[in-house]
Amino acid sequence: MSMYERRLQILIDEPRYRRLAARARERKVSVAEVVREAIDLAVPADAERRARAGRRILGAEPMPVPAAVEELKTELDELRSGGL
Repeated sequence: MSMYERRLQILIDEPRYRRLAARARERKVSVAEVVREAIDLAVPADAERRARAGRRILGAEPMPVPAAVEELKTELDELRSGGL
């Protein structure tokens, strides 16, 4: 039994198919495996998780930040050491 649960059917032009087939032959894998790997590169599984985290960060309330770099470094150091 295959570990894959979904079937995907797409139409591509001949030059793309030849590129896929050539890569599959070089690597001694199926064309389907090359396509799956291309999908994983183009659409990483954690993309939505990262997008949600980014939306939370961008939606956070503004907070005061020291204007001077040295003050900011000192405040960050204190936070990291358990101070403040």
